[in-house]
Amino acid sequence: MRYITVKNYDELSTKAAALICAQVNVKPNCVLGLATGSSPLGTYAKIIEKCANGEVDFSEVTSINLDEYMGLDGTHDQSYRYFMNTNLFSKINIDLAKTHVPNGCAADLEAECRAYDALIAEHGGIDLQLLGIGLDGHIGFNEPDKYFEKATHVVELDPSTIEANARFFASEADVPRKAVTMGMGGIMTAKKVLLIASGKNKKEIMEKAFFGPITPEVPASILQLHPDLTVIYSEE
Repeated sequence: MRYITVKNYDELSTKAAALICAQVNVKPNCVLGLATGSSPLGTYAKIIEKCANGEVDFSEVTSINLDEYMGLDGTHDQSYRYFMNTNLFSKINIDLAKTHVPNGCAADLEAECRAYDALIAEHGGIDLQLLGIGLDGHIGFNEPDKYFEKATHVVELDPSTIEANARFFASEADVPRKAVTMGMGGIMTAKKVLLIASGKNKKEIMEKAFFGPITPEVPASILQLHPDLTVIYSEE
């Protein structure tokens, strides 16, 4: 594990974007596992700049996102498909047909989960997986539990996750209570993992996740077992 502490969010975003773009430059047809939320916004902005400057070419890249709210389709402004289209995909030269986000409105969600794992396998796994971390230690929407869930699955969101995400909705009551998330199998089989986090409020969970015991009660702690993990953290 490489645990990198930086001065501020801008430096974090610069370093993370450089690592992702280096992956694309080394393997132009790579598979990127992507994340949503506030943490990667700066990273995506830096990637957009690099793409506009001709420093990186996403035309052959495939992306596979971590998760999606149950019941929100891609036109909903709080869906993760909408987030990705708005904050990254529409601003770089990626083929939208090669971008994948779970379908939280699928008629058969169990079949959707199985198909998503098959999609990852068909692409030979993920080359670089980008992650954030929740205040309860969740990665993707893999919430604290008694065991690590391997496969893509439907999850009941933890109250702390609902509370944290309420700022993006009109009210906490509008936050979906369930989501579809990639499981630990998809994440842990990625060839490289990059986790980013910022803010003093994340300091305690970062210490638990990366310097404490490995336990499903702190889902991100399993990343300590990954052979190629980079963590970038800024208190600001």
